[in-house]
Amino acid sequence: MATYIHQSEQWPHFTWDKELVVDKLATVNKASGFLMGRLNAIGFDAQMSASAEMLSNDIINSSEIEGISLNVKQVRSSIARKLGIPSDADEPSSHYVEGIVEMMLDAVSHYRQPLTHERLFGWHNCLFPSGMSGYSRIDVAQYRKGEMKVMSGNYGREKVHYETVPAQDVPKEMDIFLDWFNSDSTAPTYLKSAIAHFWFVCIHPFDDGNGRIGRAIADMALSQADDSAMRFFSMSRQINKDKRSYYNVLERVSRQTDVDITEWLIWYLDCMARAIHASDEVLSRILQKAAFWQNHAHVAFTERQNKVLNIYLDGYIGKLTVKNWAKHCKVSADTASRDIKDLVSKGVLEPQQGRMRDVFYGIRCDDETLLIPGPQEDED
Repeated sequence: MATYIHQSEQWPHFTWDKELVVDKLATVNKASGFLMGRLNAIGFDAQMSASAEMLSNDIINSSEIEGISLNVKQVRSSIARKLGIPSDADEPSSHYVEGIVEMMLDAVSHYRQPLTHERLFGWHNCLFPSGMSGYSRIDVAQYRKGEMKVMSGNYGREKVHYETVPAQDVPKEMDIFLDWFNSDSTAPTYLKSAIAHFWFVCIHPFDDGNGRIGRAIADMALSQADDSAMRFFSMSRQINKDKRSYYNVLERVSRQTDVDITEWLIWYLDCMARAIHASDEVLSRILQKAAFWQNHAHVAFTERQNKVLNIYLDGYIGKLTVKNWAKHCKVSADTASRDIKDLVSKGVLEPQQGRMRDVFYGIRCDDETLLIPGPQEDED
């Protein structure tokens, strides 16, 4: 008797309520069209910066969903180097971070190339270069050989959320999945991304890393749908915000005894709409940065001022104070104070109200926009 969706006689011939899904898809397509309209106004260099930011968000948040924290500066620096984008937040990256960045860039940059077993094995090797997952040795760059249950809870009180496809069936199941993903008859739409994500996670072909690879496959399908290697919204960032409902809907739909995945498709498309809306924040910051340098093109900046202003305009650090300026420039407080006073005299920075020793500054982007960098890190 079937308990999970992959045990259904109709598996993997998914069905859904076409009327409901088409309505949601239309909403997402409209939001995506509006986003692309905004992007057309910011120029290629700014588009590259926006895409790099979104790719960073995808990589950082996809790992965080699984409880893995990556060094944010290393991820951003690695992406900037690989895309040839100037970066003022340069940071040497670990071999592990470099591998994860390579995986994501391969997925979205080479979206027109077929997805193959060997390509997936390469991605898996990027995630587990040492052959270890935590303290456990796993099979790397090959499909799992053992049975697997997705569980949570303490030892002796585990809750089974899902039992995966039997190990002996994984190669055959992946053949079917990859044939579908690469087929010319599979339309490159946002719906393909949603189905691919769910289908891959249901198969759960690897010992570990299935969620991260599944989300990379979903991003590859998004690039196919947009016919672009540039990503301008981050699904993994939004999924991370909605992590509890993400896991809940995956569990509910995967535990069905039929193949109707309407609930999953609706959730995924709603999540995508929220992700597109959230991208406004990044685009606004990039537009502000472009406006800043255009409006202050006549100002003579020192190399240090130029570097630190770029870092603040990119939103990578907290409040703009003398103390923080000194810390991030590795200079004395007196030197930082002179840098800032010079920029205030040139109309670039504006002091904000506060106690004298805690005064912070806003960045004048244009006549109407004063950017106030926020406290995004510990100020101690």
